[in-house]
Amino acid sequence: MTSTALIAAARELSATLGKMRFAPPVTHVYNPLDYAWGIHERYLRRYGEGSKRVVFLGMNPGPFGMVQTGVPFGEVAAVRDWLGLEGSVSVPARVNPKRPVEGFACARSEVSGRRLWSLFRERFGLADTFFAEHFVANYCPLAFFDEGRNLTPDKLPAAEQGPLLAACDVHLRALVAALVPEWVIGIGGWAEARVLGALDTLDGIKVGRILHPSPANPAANRGWPQAVGRQLAELGVWTD
Repeated sequence: MTSTALIAAARELSATLGKMRFAPPVTHVYNPLDYAWGIHERYLRRYGEGSKRVVFLGMNPGPFGMVQTGVPFGEVAAVRDWLGLEGSVSVPARVNPKRPVEGFACARSEVSGRRLWSLFRERFGLADTFFAEHFVANYCPLAFFDEGRNLTPDKLPAAEQGPLLAACDVHLRALVAALVPEWVIGIGGWAEARVLGALDTLDGIKVGRILHPSPANPAANRGWPQAVGRQLAELGVWTD
């Protein structure tokens, strides 16, 4: 079963990353594969079965998305109302008071996740229709904070990035081996670069990228769904 392989790979990645330590400016590290494992496992079991034509790959969890729900780009309303997933979420061992984990009670909306899942909902209607040929994952499952500020993995020192990226590369290769996609699409340039680095020994996989939906990206605030639709059509990922 494909989902069984995905679950085993996620557990292995979580255990490997759990042994890593990060120095200042990182003050807190959240691992949703630990404290939100129940929801993440359900996501993999329900939507990770069978091969997928397209895998969309993000960077790492956002503070109001996967940090809260355990689902990549997991804006609460999208996960609950479209993906049909809900349940209890624990908290990290060390909680950042400026970034509380409230689970599905979180009232803040993750804009990136709302934009991404809304695009898929508008095109495919039902989540099951989308996931019949598509899957969404994050390259790195950890969220990093400098007090209240979100730190992305590319901002970590090289000495800390090395082991982190190596472990995430291993997981990405396992994910691709299980899902055997035709396409892996990086959500943003950094994710695309990680795909190209991790999959350089795997033949027959097409790699592309789409505009990242983060509101911190000025281009994403001007017709992001239309821009991404054009990008996917130009690549030949979506045709009609």
